[in-house]
Amino acid sequence: MATHKKSILKKFYLVGAFMTLFLLAIVFRVFAIQYKEGEKYKKLSTELTIKQDTIYANKGNVYAADGNLLATSMSKFTIRMDVVAAVQSGVFEKNVAGLAKELSKMFGKSQRFYQNKLRKAKNKRNRYLLIARNVGYTDYLKIKQFPIFNRGVYKGGFIAEHKTVRAHPIGKIAERTIGYDDFRGGAGIEGAFAEFMQGENGLRWKQKIAKNQWKPINDINEKEPIDGHDIITTIDVNIQDITHHALLGSLEYFEADHGCAVVMETATGEIKAISNLGRTSKGTYYEKRNYAVWESHEPGSTFKLASLMIALDDKKIDTSTVVDTEKGRIFISRKKVEDSRRGGYGKISAGRVFEVSSNVGIVKLIRKHYDDNPKSFVSKLEEYGFTKPIGFQIKGEGKPYVPHPKEKTWNKISLEWMSWGYGVSVTPMQTLMFYNAVANNGVMVKPRFIKELRREDKTEKVFETEVVNPKIASEETLKKIRKVMENVVVKGTAKNIYSPNFSMAGKTGTAKKYIPRIKNKKGEWEGGYYSTKHYVASFAGFFPADHPKYSCIVVIHDPKKEKGYYGATVAAPVFKEIAQKIYTTTPVDKQSVDDEVKFTSIENQYQNFDKIVQKNHQEIPDVRGMSGMDALSLLENIGLKVKLSGVGKVKSQSLKKGEKLIKGRTIILKLS
Repeated sequence: MATHKKSILKKFYLVGAFMTLFLLAIVFRVFAIQYKEGEKYKKLSTELTIKQDTIYANKGNVYAADGNLLATSMSKFTIRMDVVAAVQSGVFEKNVAGLAKELSKMFGKSQRFYQNKLRKAKNKRNRYLLIARNVGYTDYLKIKQFPIFNRGVYKGGFIAEHKTVRAHPIGKIAERTIGYDDFRGGAGIEGAFAEFMQGENGLRWKQKIAKNQWKPINDINEKEPIDGHDIITTIDVNIQDITHHALLGSLEYFEADHGCAVVMETATGEIKAISNLGRTSKGTYYEKRNYAVWESHEPGSTFKLASLMIALDDKKIDTSTVVDTEKGRIFISRKKVEDSRRGGYGKISAGRVFEVSSNVGIVKLIRKHYDDNPKSFVSKLEEYGFTKPIGFQIKGEGKPYVPHPKEKTWNKISLEWMSWGYGVSVTPMQTLMFYNAVANNGVMVKPRFIKELRREDKTEKVFETEVVNPKIASEETLKKIRKVMENVVVKGTAKNIYSPNFSMAGKTGTAKKYIPRIKNKKGEWEGGYYSTKHYVASFAGFFPADHPKYSCIVVIHDPKKEKGYYGATVAAPVFKEIAQKIYTTTPVDKQSVDDEVKFTSIENQYQNFDKIVQKNHQEIPDVRGMSGMDALSLLENIGLKVKLSGVGKVKSQSLKKGEKLIKGRTIILKLS
């Protein structure tokens, strides 16, 4: 019995000793956690329940030259509600009807719908009830004042999650050039100046409530975000709208694959409008690619301007030089060159070759004078800016190609094909830069999209006009070139767009598209030829012809052949529409276009006034009823300064008929 008792006591002591050691271990661990590892576990606990959330700053705005917004960051809010923890039952019951009423007014669903939704969430103890997504800032401020929500985060359960989205206030117009702020990456102006436009992010603490759901701890941010800086572009919204819709109309009518149109201010190189539209599978159009900057292609007849200018400037020919276009068809190394007019044009001048766009004529002229020295021809093209990219800040500029006699690919027809726009590849912007130089008295300026950079409404950097080539040709050459370009519209391939109301100059282009040689699915080679079904129609020029204000290029790919494919038919009317609408909608202080008078009645009227002035040159004539342009010419010739308001015929004049004529005075004409 004693032995059994001792055994029990021994076991008891062992258990007691074990329990004591276990208790001491717990005490030691608690002590270690509390005093040695306490900060570690506090930090871990905080990380699991509280986090610091980044509030991304708004990117800077992109503005048009006239101050219109092209791209901006807009605040959007997702509104949620903690129906359980933050809202007392009495407050909820007293105000739920009022909250439902306001939500119904704001979002359109019935009051009953919102009451049921809120009560159901209350019963299910929902701490993260979705109320609405993508709420604008103004509506967000209104919602904050709704019943219950006006008590804030802790007493009203109001949760607002903020995000910013990029918006284009003028819609899809010029979207590709302006750029994006999403998965499409750094295209356009936004991509080029992304670092400058980025602001400084803010911070906000959030607390975990359930199932990886977080809500802000406070109504205010710990660190407010600072918005990015602004870009002022050269785009004119009015001209952009005109250009976009003119191009779109032609693309839709001719069911073309894609196209672009660009308007450039002659003296400064500022791009006032740029439209790039591609066709979808549904037949609609959108800003698919920046074709004007990106797409390098064979230009066709618009390149003849460079060929003619080289020969004129080198004094190899004159515009009066006669060339025999034969019957409109010749063969060079068994390759055919033919004119669009069956039977050709016979013997015509070099100027007329350009006006009617004779392929045979230009090829024979260039072949005769440069076949023994093609390097001199190519070196001129280099001076004209065709052999290397322009060098834009925006990404994606296409690479041009101009063959050189040193290359292995140079052959017996390289020079001849180049002369009429084949075998070379240039972007529309390069062609426009060249045509603009002709309009700008030979001064080649670099096209630019940006006027200035601003930080907090203060100008930080101004982009000045950059001269690429101070003189691309002699004054004599430029004068002759501009005249034949004007004749293209008056009596050449683009005479269909001639207008007696305003003058234009330019060149049509129609190029067959090259189908590259590839293997088909059967492993057979196909392609390797110029298509008779696929064309590129173009027109490049400037207006007004005598005193150019703007240059413009229109390029349209793959118009439906049955409807038309020539540059004069497809692209030139777009140019005219752009020029005409800019001419009639852009305010001008002084318009100095001297169109030739084409109507007998106006000519007689002008002659009568001229006789009156010559007879009594001391009086102000009555020019009411005259064309604005004719009145301008008449009044300036007798020594007055003229300001025009409006378009059309003279409706009223500030100086009355019969007043004493004082040279140098200003007369204001209001046109109908």
